[in-house]
Amino acid sequence: QAAAPKDIEKPHGADSASVHRIRITLTSRNVRSLENVCRDLINGAKNQNLRVKGPVRMPTKVLRITTRKTPCGEGSKTWDRFQMRIHKRIIDLHSPSEIVKKITSINIEPGVEVEVTIAN
Repeated sequence: QAAAPKDIEKPHGADSASVHRIRITLTSRNVRSLENVCRDLINGAKNQNLRVKGPVRMPTKVLRITTRKTPCGEGSKTWDRFQMRIHKRIIDLHSPSEIVKKITSINIEPGVEVEVTIAN
């Protein structure tokens, strides 16, 4: 008997169908362009009055390669050390999926990869 009033008070699945938890993952080798895209996304989301969490700064991945300078192996043993840093930011939104299309249609700088995941 207690379950019937709950179904009447709240429409079945109305909130879950309209509002989604959306996670936007941004990765880049350039910190400045990554922060610019994060700022634009968050400003666009706040203009739409959405709940925003982030940007959450994930640990930087440092890919290192150490190699000998000389191609033949002769001479003094000198080494080159190369590294590439990959920066990652996560932004969580609570919004309908149509509004996210408007927000993510901003000008995304080159070198920044955007991944949008929708979780219900």
